[in-house]
Amino acid sequence: MNTTTKFLLIFSAFSALACSIAVGGPDYPTQVIPTSADDIATMQAQFDSALTAGAESGVITVQITEAQLTSYLAQKIQAQTDPPFTDPQVLLQNGQIQLYGKIQQGYFTANMLVTMNVGVDPATGLPTVSIATADFGPVDAPEGVTKAIGSVITEAFMGSLGPVATGIRIETISIADGILTLTGRIK
Repeated sequence: MNTTTKFLLIFSAFSALACSIAVGGPDYPTQVIPTSADDIATMQAQFDSALTAGAESGVITVQITEAQLTSYLAQKIQAQTDPPFTDPQVLLQNGQIQLYGKIQQGYFTANMLVTMNVGVDPATGLPTVSIATADFGPVDAPEGVTKAIGSVITEAFMGSLGPVATGIRIETISIADGILTLTGRIK
């Protein structure tokens, strides 16, 4: 047996034993954002407090941290039977949401980075999310994954904590230094 054949046999044996093979992709952030049910509860409490204060003034302001958004997104993904990605890490920097995750295609797993712009539709007062860039490393993006990611992020804004459920008309969204700030008015 030549060296190449031995290598292929060994590689095949290890591949069969492995659940998945990591094939790279964009590097994850150096500092991992832990997920916590407490972060989700704190975010809900912030919305409740802002609504109570806004009932008198009509104006609300809510600040959401990277840890809160990462935790909320991780919870939503875990509830899905076939999530579009796993292991989310959300960074809020320079006016954009940077979403890191892992995607799987067959036996291959790759890191992904989807960078999104968030704005406000002036006609409806609802958030808008558009994907600026998407990097899935050497793996082809699974069909519909960018749409699914956009949907998951949009749900984070418009779901049980979002403006539709809470009766808020958003006026501005700003993102800087790990914090997403929503300002708006009670409808």
